[in-house]
Amino acid sequence: MNSKTIKVALIGNPNVGKTSVFNQLTGLNQQVGNYPGITVDKKMGICKLNQVTRAKILDLPGTYSLNANSIDENVVIELLLNKNDEDFPDVAVVVTEVENLKRNLLLFTQIKDLEIPTLLIINMSDRMKQKGIELNIPLLETELKTKIALISSRKNIGIEYIKELILNYKNLSTEACLNSSSIDIEYFNRLKKAFPNQLLYKLWLVITQDVNFLNLERNAIENNFTRSHSDLKKLQQKETIKRYQFINDTLKITQKIDKSKATDFQSKLDNILTHKVFGYLIFFGILLLIFQSIFDWSSIPMDFIDTTFSKFSALTKENLPKGKFTDLLSDGIIPGIGGIIIFIPQIAFLFLFISVLEESGYMSRVLFLMDKIMRKFGLSGKSIVPLISGTACAIPAIMSARNIENWKERLITILITPFITCSARLPVYAILISLIIPEKRFLGFSLQGLTLMALYLLAFIVAIGSAYILNKALKLKCKSYFVVEMPSYKVPQIKNVALNVIEKTKAFVTGAGKIILALSIVLWFLGSHGPGENFDNAKEIVEKQAFADPEKKNSSVIENNISAYKLENSYIGIIGKTIEPAIKPLGYDWKIGIAVVSSFAAREVFVGTLATIYSVGNQSKEEATIKMKMAEDVDANGNKIFNFATGISLLLFYAFAMQCVSTLAIVKKETNSWKWPIIQLVFMSGFAYVVALIAYQTLK
Repeated sequence: MNSKTIKVALIGNPNVGKTSVFNQLTGLNQQVGNYPGITVDKKMGICKLNQVTRAKILDLPGTYSLNANSIDENVVIELLLNKNDEDFPDVAVVVTEVENLKRNLLLFTQIKDLEIPTLLIINMSDRMKQKGIELNIPLLETELKTKIALISSRKNIGIEYIKELILNYKNLSTEACLNSSSIDIEYFNRLKKAFPNQLLYKLWLVITQDVNFLNLERNAIENNFTRSHSDLKKLQQKETIKRYQFINDTLKITQKIDKSKATDFQSKLDNILTHKVFGYLIFFGILLLIFQSIFDWSSIPMDFIDTTFSKFSALTKENLPKGKFTDLLSDGIIPGIGGIIIFIPQIAFLFLFISVLEESGYMSRVLFLMDKIMRKFGLSGKSIVPLISGTACAIPAIMSARNIENWKERLITILITPFITCSARLPVYAILISLIIPEKRFLGFSLQGLTLMALYLLAFIVAIGSAYILNKALKLKCKSYFVVEMPSYKVPQIKNVALNVIEKTKAFVTGAGKIILALSIVLWFLGSHGPGENFDNAKEIVEKQAFADPEKKNSSVIENNISAYKLENSYIGIIGKTIEPAIKPLGYDWKIGIAVVSSFAAREVFVGTLATIYSVGNQSKEEATIKMKMAEDVDANGNKIFNFATGISLLLFYAFAMQCVSTLAIVKKETNSWKWPIIQLVFMSGFAYVVALIAYQTLK
């Protein structure tokens, strides 16, 4: 029997639980949060409706109306106006939430005007009793000329009914809820007369949104129907007022709210969390807790992983036949992968805290708080969404800047977001902090945790400082206003939090793992082979030197010296020695130099690179961990390579350098120019070099 596919567009305001509904329908695990700005592009999933029918469901970016103000809102409009699009929906499913039904219904009435079969989903029904809300669903269906599913995506209530309604979408009325053209009857009559075969509301959107998917004569529109920007805005305002009049009249007879049942707990809590003094202190305290926990809670699993991989590498060398393949496994692949797996606990804890803050609704309060600061630096409160998202990865964070309407603010946000400490920097920070900062406490707080928090705050300070400079330098005059919804506080769902942590951690490991695996093989080859007689005759040369120096006659010393000599004269050693003069003023030797250069592909490669280099160049203490090998490494004078001055220099370099090719590519895509990513690369790398240089020369 042939299967049938129904195309469904999932549409709704930000923060109505749209992505949760998508996850429930498709079984996919898209990111779920309790603050706006999560979905910044179309996401597709498949939902099985019955034995022969399935639904192809698109989760579209959140939008408040079809009057688009940002790039992500344009995604919705472009799809709904283009019948030739392969994803043009058979049925639109508009998701609303019970506490903000009035505002949510504006978008619903607009989509109904497009004569697309449209379902209405009212989410968060589990909160109705608590908020004293009653709805007359049959009457509401009659007034809105559609079918309604009252659901709770958190408790999986009503999901099967949604599937049933989608399956029977052809029975839905395509009649509009109201006559919106009455805002200017003469103008719309002329428009209809000029294009009798086109839907009137589509014509209106083509004019106001500057899009053309109807194969219309553009000149005819521009000459006869295009009005001034101010006139169009006035008409849009009239349209919005008319729609809200209809919505108000409808809700008067279909909705009852008993305010005596509604609790004022949220407003009281908001007064504290958004207070002009206490709000910032609470946020600072939460950050302090997060970074303390990252070090304190993750130390045991990290030590276990580090020791396990070291033993695994040693066992591989001992039990497999000697040869190049065994060396590749024990000295290249296993240490390289182990160098990134060790940081899973810290990364997972970071994502855990962020997910809890998002799900609880607290993150929207952070947006409100930060708007006051951001304004002074040429940004808006919406800029904090990409900056907070940047703690996970700069790539989706930069994409999330699409919901910033103002081009100047969006551009500045894109340019400064890579300064924010992403999860790829965390492995570098963690191992360097553990090497140079003692495991001591100050006023009960871990010094290592305080150092990590200081690095995150430093990155944020430099980011907004850069924003201030860019705001003054970019001669773009534009003004914007920041409006943010304060969602209800919710107890974070364990399932959603767990899925977010698992998915983000998995994405980090798989993304970094591919790069590290490839680089580990390349680095092992470069470190295990070399040109000329010095590499080939390393054993004879070192043994001859040992014969002349009694202190070097110890067999283990000779073996180590042979390995070190071969490494220095290998291909990777030659490359490292070549770049060493440029990095020596920063306190780096050639091994660190190789790791720094390699990590321009991705920052987290730094640890994996050093793990491979130290494994190739160290034949003693096979079970020594990467941290032990780095701690014991000394220069020709017997001084530790990873001393305090060098460690601080490296931390600052990685805090500011642009070391991510993928980020540069996404900046190019979002700005549609190579100009801005090149400026980013040059400025950030140059700034990082200068800061690291000053730090090392001051502290050495």
